[in-house]
Amino acid sequence: MSLMERGGVPISPVTGLAWTSNSGTCPKDFSLITITEDGAAANFTRSFAMRAGYYLCYSKEQSGGVVLADVRILSEKDAIPHGYRFIAEHLEPRASVSKRKRMCVRVVPMGSVDTAVLDLKVTARSKMMLQHYTCVGDIHGYVIWCKTGPFTNPIPQAKPRSVSLDLRRLSLDPSVQPSLPPSNPPTQPSMTLSMRRKDVTQNHVDVTTAIDGVPFTLHPKYDFQTSKNLQLNPQLDDIRIKSLQDIENEYNYTFAVEEHAAKRTRPSALTKVAS
Repeated sequence: MSLMERGGVPISPVTGLAWTSNSGTCPKDFSLITITEDGAAANFTRSFAMRAGYYLCYSKEQSGGVVLADVRILSEKDAIPHGYRFIAEHLEPRASVSKRKRMCVRVVPMGSVDTAVLDLKVTARSKMMLQHYTCVGDIHGYVIWCKTGPFTNPIPQAKPRSVSLDLRRLSLDPSVQPSLPPSNPPTQPSMTLSMRRKDVTQNHVDVTTAIDGVPFTLHPKYDFQTSKNLQLNPQLDDIRIKSLQDIENEYNYTFAVEEHAAKRTRPSALTKVAS
């Protein structure tokens, strides 16, 4: 039967198409097309000698976020177009689909297109014409019809939020404290630590720690001002702290000798001029 939703209900696009042996092998969220539009059984058999066949099944489940943008029927000599793929097969173990003609679809993300496949119909080989439908082609004794057009995108549902909690967060009154959701209560150590930090920041109250009252003293090895330490480190007696002026007086150099040598004429240059 038709996949088109009737009665003014928003049209959902087709999101999946496959072959299946029967209702037992039909995937979840898929529906079988068992009757053609002209009243015949839509059982696709491979040949007249075989009784068992297979059916087309479709899905409009939108949780995958994809839609069918196009449907084509190819012969065994045709190469599959770029971006297309053959429809899936959910068959019984010994069943198979004829390879003389195969159906392929182009699957695209739902948000990337404005139009998609809205409806598929199956008719027996006859002169029956379906208005507003495009003939995809014939396959295994049946004719496939396709209707494309704009579809209804699902409206995302907003997650419920606590209005009272949001209003308390926006309040300028410091006495109004936002309450946390009961489903995620804070643990006692984190609450104690946060309140302690708040008291230290706002009231500048010193926090008593384990090192309070312990005097601060340098180790004798690094206390250079004690006489005992000076005896242990006699090499420190020769150290003299020099000022900037002392360094300039001791290491000042005018480069007078170099300047005098540079001003003198080289003998080789005088010899060349005389010659």
